[in-house]
Amino acid sequence: MTISNANFQVIEEVLRQYTHEAYTTSKNIHTTGVVGTREGVDGDSESYIGQFRWYKPLEPEVNVMSTTDDTEGTMTNISTNLAKYIKTARSHGAEQVNVQQVLSRENGLEKIARDFAQTRMEDEGKAFYNVLQGVARSEVALGDASDAGEGGLVDFDTDPDATATGFFVDLNAASGVFGAAATGAPDQRKLFDASGVGAARGERLFQAIGMAFKDYEPDYMYMVTSPETLAQIRAANLVDEDRVTDGELEFTTIFDGKFRLLPTRFTQMASVSAGDLNARSTKCTFLMKPNSVSFAPIEIPTPVEMDRDASVYLGGGKTEIWYRWGYVWHPEGYAWAGAEDAFATNATFSAAASWTRKVSALNLPILPIYHA
Repeated sequence: MTISNANFQVIEEVLRQYTHEAYTTSKNIHTTGVVGTREGVDGDSESYIGQFRWYKPLEPEVNVMSTTDDTEGTMTNISTNLAKYIKTARSHGAEQVNVQQVLSRENGLEKIARDFAQTRMEDEGKAFYNVLQGVARSEVALGDASDAGEGGLVDFDTDPDATATGFFVDLNAASGVFGAAATGAPDQRKLFDASGVGAARGERLFQAIGMAFKDYEPDYMYMVTSPETLAQIRAANLVDEDRVTDGELEFTTIFDGKFRLLPTRFTQMASVSAGDLNARSTKCTFLMKPNSVSFAPIEIPTPVEMDRDASVYLGGGKTEIWYRWGYVWHPEGYAWAGAEDAFATNATFSAAASWTRKVSALNLPILPIYHA
């Protein structure tokens, strides 16, 4: 981008000091409890990807001892697993024609420098939401309901570790909990039931949690949802009076702090194959355990660099400035399955083929709920 006189819109007759319009798309998400750190996810590897390892839960072979049977006891095996993560490296820069400052009396490069923390935070936030989309897409693709898969979780006894079963809830799919598949606006199901009274409006939410996490439900969760759903929550008078400060954000909560609301207008509904979701489910809300996604900054060589070319513009010269940063976003319970020969883009973060489930479903921290 070349910063020129037109960018400053100077009116010569009335020259006033510039102010700064507020940023409305950046939130410091990685300071909150929804983001954690994991040993081994640090970007310190000699490739685009890295790996981390862990011990899987033991499946003990329990022997009943005997005083008469001298058969050897059965040994318990110890097993491990590993997962890959992907790095990304980003940059943005600007160029200024030096002599334009004579006309505008403003240095556009100072604006770039002033706002770098905001623009970096905005980029990291967009990448975070794209990772959530990728996880949701991967689970819907795993369920593959349009091609004889099992779809998602449809009842409390659904085994999410069964073959071709995705870890998600579609409120409008045929279900022993929610009823027949929705066919139109009259019978479509939203996350909060307007026909309910009081806390009963949130019954579908708690049913979805029970179907997913069974008897292993966390004490509190984060709810990444749209302003539209937040409006429904407020209209139902479900918002708690007290707020919770978490990192650098203050969260509105519902149901006595059970859910910390993270509203976003980022498009949460990930496009999926036709038939894998009910057509009436056009929105998605994410329920997330604490530390659902790991974050790690990556040290970039020459994070800030300036370059001058004195001879151009007939000797007036130009100045360029570039900012560079890098990081890792990694959803817990998954492994990177995308390309390993390039830095991740937001498009690859959000692709279904980029993520593979690596742990038992009850240890998964991210539950997509699809609804009208």
